[in-house]
Amino acid sequence: MKLVFAKEMHTLDQQASEQIGLPTMVLMENAGKAVAGAAADFLEDCFGKNIVIFTGKGNNGGDGFVAARWLVNQGARVKVFLVSPWQELVGDAAAQLRICRKCGIELLPLKDDRGSWDVAEVSCRQADLLIDGILGTGFKGVLNGDQQRACRLINSVAVPVLAIDIPSGVDADSGLADEDAVQAELTVTMALAKPGLFLYPGAELAGELIVADIGMPDTLLEQAEGKKFLLTPEIVRDLLPLRGGNCHKGEAGRVVVAAGSPGFTGAAALCANAAVKAGAGLVSLLTPLCSREVLAVKLTEVMVEGLIERMPGVLGGGAAGAVLDKAGRADVFAIGPGLGTSGSTAEVIREILQAMEVPVVIDADALTALQGYTGILNTMQAPKVLTPHPGELGRLLDLDPDDVDTRRLELAAQYAVEWNAVLVLKGAPTVIGCPDGSVYVNTTGNSAMATGGCGDVLTGIIAGLAAQGVSLQEAALAGVYLHGAAGDLASGGSVGLAAGELSCYLPQARKMVEQGE
Repeated sequence: MKLVFAKEMHTLDQQASEQIGLPTMVLMENAGKAVAGAAADFLEDCFGKNIVIFTGKGNNGGDGFVAARWLVNQGARVKVFLVSPWQELVGDAAAQLRICRKCGIELLPLKDDRGSWDVAEVSCRQADLLIDGILGTGFKGVLNGDQQRACRLINSVAVPVLAIDIPSGVDADSGLADEDAVQAELTVTMALAKPGLFLYPGAELAGELIVADIGMPDTLLEQAEGKKFLLTPEIVRDLLPLRGGNCHKGEAGRVVVAAGSPGFTGAAALCANAAVKAGAGLVSLLTPLCSREVLAVKLTEVMVEGLIERMPGVLGGGAAGAVLDKAGRADVFAIGPGLGTSGSTAEVIREILQAMEVPVVIDADALTALQGYTGILNTMQAPKVLTPHPGELGRLLDLDPDDVDTRRLELAAQYAVEWNAVLVLKGAPTVIGCPDGSVYVNTTGNSAMATGGCGDVLTGIIAGLAAQGVSLQEAALAGVYLHGAAGDLASGGSVGLAAGELSCYLPQARKMVEQGE
């Protein structure tokens, strides 16, 4: 599913009118009708139900006026409260307001005096459904004045809310939201979804999402600007590696992982085991010599070898050469989980990355080793996937993690192109930037996965899939989706998930995607 920024959607509306000859009034009519239909479905039967609609002066308000007409025709008792003075309405919204007046729909302006707001509050408390048409995709910044007051009123009553296009007070591009932004149970967005509906906190405020067909020509939708997509099971199904009935382990892919150090052997074990459960035929783990024995006991399905140490847990000497020799005979190489952050180990990591020729997944301590050395990413010979969380990407870019978190799409797309890498920016939601400038927003996973080790599992999944003959980009997209799907299966939405449980659910998650469940 394609995602569009607010400006891109505005351009589509203009193109529909100017290039196709489709009046924007028709699009508004279709949008309002879709809202009314969703409201009727939500209420199961809207006949005799009390519905309150709040409208602003923009196109969202116009959609609200249209919805009011259709709902009245279906027997609902509708009141429309005008948050903006009717004199400020222009264009299609003003035209729809005039139609509502002539149809005898109850229109109540919210004025400075307390009386009209008291009426609105009583009406809200008696309503079966509230419809939010105050602000749309043009919102940026903070709510103020009557818009803020109306949003606070909507949130203060225990009545379900349907938002038109996007909850008022949510930025359609970034998901950033004012503290008084509307909390909706259902959002009906028009033609194409907006990124802010999937980026937090907007994702929590939007509730269930319906993408309404408002008659926008498919030719325009396909040509819409931007390369932003929602990562869906349909996309992932076509990316998964195929396996013949007579396949043997040597044909199922070879993965080499460099990971682990004293105190962090769990990260190495989680990563290597995930590569196995993702379907790789042969997995080898290279780890500092002092960690070899404990990891050999932990991992019965993985070949574990020790690396030369400068001192216990610190790589040095010929460690880089040993890694390059072993990884050079593999299909994919993963490096970083729990490997250590000493200066000597970081030097070894950088030496490995500069000389590596097979596809590589770079995570955790390997990302830390690149702090101040990101130029290596531009000179590397090997195709690469980077899997940072906001803190790790922030260190690479000298940005605050919170800044990274609020600029997920922008930064993932920008630095995937700049570094010629697949950039998996982990979090809620995980965003995948690709070297061609496209960016995908994942739809699986839950807050129970906010626990140590889940990122190590993801690295192993991506490596395991890539070893089976798909590209790193395909492996990253499919791996992120399956990682989240396994988390959904493992946790059931409840807190208390252990990262090691994710790998156990990978086969089931993959089967569900393959079978379209």
